[in-house]
Amino acid sequence: MIFRKDNFILGTVLGFTGPLIGVLIFKYVKFRSYSFRDTLDYILHSDPGHNTLSVALSLALLVNAVLFTVYINTHKDKTAKGIFALTCVYGLVVLCLKTFS
Repeated sequence: MIFRKDNFILGTVLGFTGPLIGVLIFKYVKFRSYSFRDTLDYILHSDPGHNTLSVALSLALLVNAVLFTVYINTHKDKTAKGIFALTCVYGLVVLCLKTFS
């Protein structure tokens, strides 16, 4: 199974897709009655200060925290490093978004 591998590249792929899945979960919990296009339009254009976007991205990082914890506890350190690296990148994006918008 792919999740049993200990590979930095696998960690970066998981670290990239984790927050995307988190954003999708956020969309279906908070904006259930809206289409995906309407939700993105609101988040990117209608929300002053992009508060909803930064909240969605911050909550999406929790998915990476769960993935990171799972891989650390199973001693898959290379995969955990990849997840951590992408989590740091996403964290910087969220920090810049909150700071400069």
